[in-house]
Parts: sequence; C-alpha cells; structure tokens
Amino acid sequence: MQKKPYWYVLNTRSRFENVVNDKLTKKSIEVFLPKIRVRSKRRDRKVIISIPLFPGYLFVKTELNPLEHIEILKTVGAVRFLGWASGPVPMPSDIIESLSIMVKADKHILVQKGFKKGDKAIVSSGPFAGVTGNFIRRRGKGRVIINVIILNNYAEIDVDEQDIEFLTDTMIS
Repeated sequence: MQKKPYWYVLNTRSRFENVVNDKLTKKSIEVFLPKIRVRSKRRDRKVIISIPLFPGYLFVKTELNPLEHIEILKTVGAVRFLGWASGPVPMPSDIIESLSIMVKADKHILVQKGFKKGDKAIVSSGPFAGVTGNFIRRRGKGRVIINVIILNNYAEIDVDEQDIEFLTDTMIS
C-alpha cells in the first residue's frame, strides 16, 4: 500500500537553497522554493535579484519512505527535515498553495521574523555581531531595537532585522 505524499520543510545549509532545489529536481523529487524579487544591496550597481522567501528552507513533496528520506538527506546542502523527535511534520497543502499564489503575483512581500517583546536574540552579523540581548520593538523598515543589559544598565542598539537570530532556551547556556 502506497502512502500519500505530503509537503515537508527541508532545512538547508546557508545559501544552498538553489543547489538543493536543483539536485532534488534532478532526482525527480517535487520541490518548491518560493522566491521574491528584491533590490540588491550592492553599492556599485542596482539590480533586482531573486532570493528565497525563507532563507535556509525549501519544501519537498514526498511519501517519506525510508529510501526516499535518506536520498533527500544525502543531497548536497540538505540538513534535516523540520519536525519533532518522532519525525518530520507535514505542512498543510493549502499553505503551499497560498505561498505559490503569493510568489506568482510578483508583488512586494514583506517577511518579518516572529519576535515578541522580551525574546532573547543574538546579533549574527554586522558591526554588533555576537551581542546578545532582548528584542524590544521594530523601528522603521527592517530595523529592530535590541536591549542589552550591561552592569545593571540598559543599552539599546538599533540593528538590521536580517542581522539577528532568535535564541531558544535550549540555545542559551
């Protein structure tokens, strides 16, 4: 008896989304890599480029039998499926359909990280890389305020939202 294929979220190495997408497509595995068009941040020229809507992730439709599971994870750049200890968790197909409609519309899509006031965060790149603190609020387009406690005083830094990562309790040592 054949299982019905479902969509799963596959985590990839940083900037390997296109590589994994191409390799899995060559293996005849259905893949969806939603991309958006943005203006390049290069200083020397202004060009519009396509980037993944969710950096580090793509969607794979599979029955997830053991052989296919291993074949997908053996792909260069593939890291793991998102899920629980019991295994990968399927995505509802209506979410994939909605994402497909959104990216085909070729309109501006604003993606924001799901931070709440007080969430622990670390600055992962930029001049403040390595600083940890608490998310305070959004400030303008793509900017956030992080509150850092230093010697019983608070220091707020204004950073690009793309430069911060959420820290879970298991990541904090």
